[in-house]
Amino acid sequence: MLIHGKQMHLQCTAEKIGRYVILPGDQGRCAAIAAFLQDACPVSSNREFNVWTGKLHGEMVTVCSTGIGGPSAAIALEELVECGADTFIRVGTCGGVDAAVLGGDVVVATAAVRQEGTSREYLPLEYPAAASYPVVRALADACEELGYRTHVGVIQSKDSFYGEIRPQVMPVAQQLQAQWAAWTAAGVLASEMESAALFTAGATLHVRCGTVLNVLWNDDSEEPDVPEHAAEHGIRAAVKAIETLIQQDRK
Repeated sequence: MLIHGKQMHLQCTAEKIGRYVILPGDQGRCAAIAAFLQDACPVSSNREFNVWTGKLHGEMVTVCSTGIGGPSAAIALEELVECGADTFIRVGTCGGVDAAVLGGDVVVATAAVRQEGTSREYLPLEYPAAASYPVVRALADACEELGYRTHVGVIQSKDSFYGEIRPQVMPVAQQLQAQWAAWTAAGVLASEMESAALFTAGATLHVRCGTVLNVLWNDDSEEPDVPEHAAEHGIRAAVKAIETLIQQDRK
């Protein structure tokens, strides 16, 4: 939606946005991600949305923060698609759910449990929130080449951070704890807050979406202890994956 010639929330115009987009949650990470691009410069900053654009192998690549949660992530995706973008990689952090997923690991999502509200405004719950296979493969290959301890599979997206962290104090504690037990039993790898919305919105808009996550700790077995430079592995994997996708798309 354009207001005075610019996207309503991102406050940018189409000529400043690349086909390929990296989506961190934290706007404070945008400059650090843009540093991996050539000739990167800031485009706009409004609310939780901080936008930069640079180049990789001659192609325009944009970095856009989404804030926390599905609603703002979907707004960013919608407006970036209106600007011509068609390939998106979320770079974020998560807590491990499966016992094998530990702090310092990397998770590449193939799909997301839709335990949030935004995706319901796009598609019925029967429709899976699935990542785009070419993006998944490019991310998994990138992580392998970079030597990261990586897990590839289903993650969970939710709306309430503290509903996960301290469910026992919530009036719906029994429901939350039963759902968590189900995700654990099913082998869900990790928990975060944006991917289900991005995957379903991306499916609706017919664009490619994927997610790579840096694990901060395991929610059941570790104390919160954010590793230094926690986001860097995911950033490097996303950049490398976009390089691969650029080469594939040119063919």
